[in-house]
Amino acid sequence: MSTPQLPQILTRRFDDREALLEALAARLARVLTQSGPRAVMLSGGSTPMPAYRALAARGVVPAPGLNMFFSDDRYVPSTSEASNYYQSRALLDALALPAEQVLRVKTELPLDAAADDYERRLAELAGRGVRCELGLLGLGADGHTASLFGAADLARAAGRRALPVHRPDGRDAVSVSPAVLAEAAQLVFVVAGAEKRTALAALLARDPALTAFQAVAARAAIEVWTEPEALPLA
Repeated sequence: MSTPQLPQILTRRFDDREALLEALAARLARVLTQSGPRAVMLSGGSTPMPAYRALAARGVVPAPGLNMFFSDDRYVPSTSEASNYYQSRALLDALALPAEQVLRVKTELPLDAAADDYERRLAELAGRGVRCELGLLGLGADGHTASLFGAADLARAAGRRALPVHRPDGRDAVSVSPAVLAEAAQLVFVVAGAEKRTALAALLARDPALTAFQAVAARAAIEVWTEPEALPLA
């Protein structure tokens, strides 16, 4: 019996967080302005938001065919500070995309219905041949990514593109599934902060007990972009 192939990990280590965010903004700008049908998956959390705001301030003009969606969002109103969609509004407003090209979690629906709606729209996007050219992910200090927190979430994600999640902090959320993560042309973990060192070390070691690694284990390759504070101590 052959051993499953583990994904390759390309690690980019930047001199500091500012350099990391500048590189992230530059990579986003390239895919936002390239031609043809494509999608970008944004992650939430505090790390990538300065890059989103920097792009918004620069007034990047997207080429036609761009679609945006989110790795996950908390089940809160879309106007809440806790909403990844709300936190990303500066960039979304600057891009001025038609509403149907921005896939957000419709948290005004009941939780299960919001997950089903998100799954349907992600499936429609894929059905039209729109590929996710760039997917961004965060990494929690507890080893989660998107809103996938453990084995139970990964099990419930089987056969789905999106699922409702009951987070350990008591909040609900809707998350994409590993199937969506597997399809992205480029998948980048953006990791910053000393509190991420243990989780990052486990990810780089391809630790099968780490939820974030399990979520991307079906991929051929992933990228990890990080800065000195998050790097494991020698």
